[in-house]
Amino acid sequence: MPDPDRLVRLGLAFYAALLGLTLLVSLPLGRSLLFASDTAAGHGIAWGRDVGAGLAAAALVIAASALLTGHTRLGERLADALAQLLGPLRVRDCLVLAAASSIAEEALFRGLLQPLVGWVAASLLFGFAHFAPRRELLPWTGFALAAGFGLGALYEATGNLVAPVLAHAGVNAVNLWLLGRRALKPSG
Repeated sequence: MPDPDRLVRLGLAFYAALLGLTLLVSLPLGRSLLFASDTAAGHGIAWGRDVGAGLAAAALVIAASALLTGHTRLGERLADALAQLLGPLRVRDCLVLAAASSIAEEALFRGLLQPLVGWVAASLLFGFAHFAPRRELLPWTGFALAAGFGLGALYEATGNLVAPVLAHAGVNAVNLWLLGRRALKPSG
């Protein structure tokens, strides 16, 4: 069974390196990672709208994930494979990994790449970054691709990273928690 402390340490190291590299690459560009454009930066963050959009998007994705897991063999097999890989996770592990992954990945894919390469290319790259070369994990890549398009749409609609980061963190926190609980159940 995987060690949750080791998984969290590795996850934090990976996402810290990813965020650091993203920040380093963005420096010569002289633009903020938080906002989609100078115009969006001028408008600032509409906290109610952006937080609400992020949480609503997270709720929709979590509901879709639960439906797929609960009502399709493909979803059930994917959840079993991911649960087996992750092992049991404590709530704090889920929250830490969700925060680290959402901040680092959204800074890279939405904050840095989407203004440079566009919504479609950034979403495709996001899906590709979640590719796992195991047959039973291939649906996860498709799920990540769809999520990438949704997160990119949030970024385009709000002009900043608040909604995509909250949506990403919410989805990851809840789904990691559900997968961690699933890992505790006896198989068969």
